Amino acid sequence: MPRHPLVIAHRGASGERPEHTRAAYELAIEQGADFIEPDLVMSKDGQLIVRHENEIGGTTDVADHPEFTDRRRTKTIDGLPTTGWFTEDFTLAELRTLKARERLPTLRPGNTAYLDETILTFQEVIDIARRGTARTGRVIGVAPELKHPIYFVGLGLPMEPAFVEALRANDLMSADSPIMIQCFEIDCLRSLNAQTDAPLLQLMSQSGGPADHPDMTYAAMATPQGLAEIATYADAVGVETALIIPRTPSGAAAPPTALVQDAHQKGLTVVVWTFRAEDIFLPTDYRGDLPGWIRRFYDVGIDAVFSDFPGVTVAARP
Repeated sequence: MPRHPLVIAHRGASGERPEHTRAAYELAIEQGADFIEPDLVMSKDGQLIVRHENEIGGTTDVADHPEFTDRRRTKTIDGLPTTGWFTEDFTLAELRTLKARERLPTLRPGNTAYLDETILTFQEVIDIARRGTARTGRVIGVAPELKHPIYFVGLGLPMEPAFVEALRANDLMSADSPIMIQCFEIDCLRSLNAQTDAPLLQLMSQSGGPADHPDMTYAAMATPQGLAEIATYADAVGVETALIIPRTPSGAAAPPTALVQDAHQKGLTVVVWTFRAEDIFLPTDYRGDLPGWIRRFYDVGIDAVFSDFPGVTVAARP
């Protein structure tokens, strides 16, 4: 049985290797992660591609490919204008010609040395996890996040049919399957709840709300009433750190909220995102002390964490 709280490698060991690459996932498994997380978007030919966003100008070398220059454009994603290159304008075969690049080169210059990693599919990440299970003797789960499903529906590229097909093909449909399915949107999770018994996780940030329900806010969803509604279609909530331990005006850690207790009372597991070692991401009183910051959340009673540095996070676990 895995130890708790569970450690989910956020896009792999993305603090030490370019995110969503084979190198990042393999390192995360070696560092003791319980789950590896692939973000999923769609290709032009309906394949589930592993990228943080469908805009890939910042995470691949697509700008260096003259044959794709004319595909640069501006689109509106979840209400925000975005300029770049988008996965839905490329076939899987075309995406295979690209190389992954570090998304935060200034903060993580060491990751810029890894230049040969290719874009992965969801199936390939499942295969990485299964090989990791065989190699380590630990069950390595996958925690896919479906990105912008309502946007892809509007393009005629619905994510759910391909996603559910992948779950069935890999025997990941049951409540005890080593998978944790995430989404910031609500209707996608409701639909999946009717199609699979696999664990579902409603993501929530400190601000904003779900793109498919513009009348709702994550703040309202984090109340006892909102959590009770989430419990009708999901098994867990995945919340930004500030929803559990806010920050004072000076940037220091404030006393914890009641969210963990409220969610547990509704039968929901609580997962927290995202732990990163760089000082810009840490409260002022925890700079240089990622293990101490993580332990604050362990002490509050959370069930799992997303971390760019799974090795540090595993070592800090009680």
